Amino acid sequence: MKDNTVTIETPSEKIADIRFSKSFNVAVPFIDKHILDGIGDKVAIRVHGGGEVTYSTLHEHVNRAGNALISLGLKRGDRVLMIIKDAPEFFYVFWGAIKAGIIPVPLNTLLRAKDYSFMIEDSAARGIIYSPEYSTEVEKALSENNGDLDIILSTEGAGSTIAKYMSDASTTLDPVKTKPQDDCFWLYSSGSTGNPKGVIHAHKDMVITSQRYAVETLNMTNKDINFSAAKLFFAYGLGNAMTFPLWVGGEAILFSAPPTPGDMHEIVEKYKPTIYYGVPTLYAAQLKLLENTEVDLSSIRLCISAGEALPPDLLKRWREKTSLPLLDGIGTTEILHIFLSNKEDDYKPGASGKPVPGYEGRIVDDNGNEVPDGETGNLMIKGDSLLKEYWQNPEKTSESLHGDWMYTGDTYYRDEEGFFFCCGRSDDMLKVGGIWCSPVEIENKLVEHPQVLEAAVVGRADDNDLIKPEAFIVLNDPTEASDRLSDDLLAHCKDGLARYKYPRWINFVDDLPKTATGKIQRFKLRN
Repeated sequence: MKDNTVTIETPSEKIADIRFSKSFNVAVPFIDKHILDGIGDKVAIRVHGGGEVTYSTLHEHVNRAGNALISLGLKRGDRVLMIIKDAPEFFYVFWGAIKAGIIPVPLNTLLRAKDYSFMIEDSAARGIIYSPEYSTEVEKALSENNGDLDIILSTEGAGSTIAKYMSDASTTLDPVKTKPQDDCFWLYSSGSTGNPKGVIHAHKDMVITSQRYAVETLNMTNKDINFSAAKLFFAYGLGNAMTFPLWVGGEAILFSAPPTPGDMHEIVEKYKPTIYYGVPTLYAAQLKLLENTEVDLSSIRLCISAGEALPPDLLKRWREKTSLPLLDGIGTTEILHIFLSNKEDDYKPGASGKPVPGYEGRIVDDNGNEVPDGETGNLMIKGDSLLKEYWQNPEKTSESLHGDWMYTGDTYYRDEEGFFFCCGRSDDMLKVGGIWCSPVEIENKLVEHPQVLEAAVVGRADDNDLIKPEAFIVLNDPTEASDRLSDDLLAHCKDGLARYKYPRWINFVDDLPKTATGKIQRFKLRN
């Protein structure tokens, strides 16, 4: 055990210079350490409608899961796909695999059979474990393509389950001796711009994001109770609801159903979280509900937003209604969590914030040269949690990674105070009348209108094959859609934006296509 401990002071002043021992398995500081520290009786996980799990129980079940996977024939470096709801079983399988040297690959639980079939083949995984709720799509995918899978288990219920193997497994497990840079786990990118890609992360990466963002940016302690509307299967939720609370010895609240404003408010009132994580779409829907409903949000000390840029008007209305700080930030699957963030005492509406401690950001032109503050360009990020590579995609790896820096694929500018502002995905930028135009700027203006809930803007060719902005709008009240409202929205945009930026077409829609992380899939609107 001694060889697997990590030398780190919490909070750390210079985590980028952490010296890991030659043998480092990240399950030790996240799972084993709490038993050594004597907090086994403390609640680690509280499940909405399903009881609680202490750190001691978590440790025992992680060991059982790791031993169960080994008994099934999985070996070091083998991959096991996880299509598991937000529940303790996610923790058990994920950390049990890591402790045993097996690579867990959490997948989006909202995908369809064709997506799972693609990932089964792409990952060359040897095992798949899924919650019974997702059996229809998973089993359909397996009937079409079971790839190299030798192990197919559900988490519970009838038939072959990981729970049955865990019940017979030992409660002790020595961590496999891995190194900080060894492959630890994968995530698949959200697919906001096309097919998802396997993103390989190392053992050190969860330490970096947990310390740099949770501790040094949010000032998280073991007294914090974390509730994330964003789910465990993608990078944002993985940090919010699992790695952050485990790193500090805090508590996580898990809710497995799709998040609705009513459910979020009920859980906040019942479990009293201190940090709440959402996405802009959900905050907008919660504000709408708060117009006619009284909710006790007094336990919350911080609200966090990511997934899409937070419109400044939405931030303004949230703070006015709730008096709670709402910190916008940007993170990616490739960097594992938020790397640009506003802080409680240092924020600017409309900005993604400044670099999180340990990260650097710069804006460059298409030739890689830094541009002056105020000019738009490609956002590049440097930090110790960058992916190792994209699985079997050397072209994308070399395109994105340039030494210690990574192209995020986002267009940004930095102001004179060092705040970074998102202008959208680089491939979403529009050139209108020969001038680059950010869809995010137009969307933010539209959302300022009191009748607009959400908006997305894409480029569309006019009769002369010239690109102009087209808007897709979700209203607070869909029955209010009318030509008169379209005219009002056009006037609203023309009044607040440069004349060439107003949308030439306005479409009222019931909803916008999004990834499970809440990111608008603008490419689907262009089809």
